[in-house]
Amino acid sequence: MQVLSVFKSLHRTRMDVFKDDNRALTAARLKINDEFQKNKSETSEENIQKMIKMGLNVEAVLREAVVQMEHIGEDTLLLRPRESLLLENVPYCDQPRKKS
Repeated sequence: MQVLSVFKSLHRTRMDVFKDDNRALTAARLKINDEFQKNKSETSEENIQKMIKMGLNVEAVLREAVVQMEHIGEDTLLLRPRESLLLENVPYCDQPRKKS
C-alpha cells in the first residue's frame, strides 16, 4: 500500500509541477513508471523501505524546489512559480533598526 501511495503521490506532484509542459510531463511520467517497473520484483523489505523513502524525497524536491520557466524572447525567461512556492514578501531595509 505504501508503494502505491508513493507512486500516486509522485504522479500528482508531476502533474502540478509540470502543468502545461507536455514534454516535461511525459518525461517525468516515463521516468516514474520506469523506476517502479524496474523494481517491481523487489522482495527485500529493507530495500523496499529505502526506495519508498527515496520516492518521498524525490516528491518533496519536485514540490519544493522546481519552478517552471518559459523562453519568451532571445534573452528573456518568464518565471511561473506555483502558489505554494510564494512566500510572504518582507521588504529589505539597508539600515538597521534603531533600538528603543
